[in-house]
Amino acid sequence: MDNEESYLRRAAINASLDVIRSRQSDRTMELVDVPSNRSDAEATDLRQALARAISKLPQRSAEIFTLRFIEGLSNPEIARMLGISQVLVAVTVYRTRQQLRKELGKILGDRS
Repeated sequence: MDNEESYLRRAAINASLDVIRSRQSDRTMELVDVPSNRSDAEATDLRQALARAISKLPQRSAEIFTLRFIEGLSNPEIARMLGISQVLVAVTVYRTRQQLRKELGKILGDRS
């Protein structure tokens, strides 16, 4: 019975991660892409705000985020490089993006 429960739990987690990944890929924007309605000064401010927000992250979260979105490595590559599971990479990427979105939302909201 324990094996069945473990299997079902793992299947549910994997299915949830698949949904999260599919949603993320639909909304991902390159960090260098800035909407054309922003001035160069605003783009610079936004990049600086992102750098400050990343600097506030725990070291491992900042490292994984940087490897994923700035260096362009895939989750499996990051997992192999850091010696951790792909699931941990995916969860960390998701949580870090949520945290950065919240932090940058405060900054962007203040400008509007």
